[in-house]
Amino acid sequence: MNLSNLKPAEGSVKRQGKRVGRGQGSGKGGTATRGHKGAKSRSGYSKKIGFEGGQMPLQRRVPKFGFTNINRKEYQGINLDTLQQLVDDKKIKDTVDFDVLVGLGLARKNEMVKILGRGELKSKLSVTAHKFTGSAQKAIEAAGGEVVTL
Repeated sequence: MNLSNLKPAEGSVKRQGKRVGRGQGSGKGGTATRGHKGAKSRSGYSKKIGFEGGQMPLQRRVPKFGFTNINRKEYQGINLDTLQQLVDDKKIKDTVDFDVLVGLGLARKNEMVKILGRGELKSKLSVTAHKFTGSAQKAIEAAGGEVVTL
């Protein structure tokens, strides 16, 4: 190694970009690579999302239909076979309430829980939730358990 082949470490020196719009002497003055006139040549220009050059944008061309009910309530569904699996894995004993479900990651703390009737329940459980399907309620009570609605 000698003074003639010294160079900075890889990636330590960043090339500066071209400084445009800094006078005619720089060779990049005048229009500063923006072309002549039009919205794109002006300062403060930003294209709207979905802008198609004045053509009617897609979200306005496509027909709208249906409606969204603003009072709709979303429930996080949990099936009986999931509860039975938790009992088999010894993660729950005899009571299942909302805090237990949140702790096990089956629901989030701001969600509402609905117990659904898929699968069968063999163990006696006291289940607390916001809502139950008819089949789930029958299955829990048939197994000797208890249903508590929040």
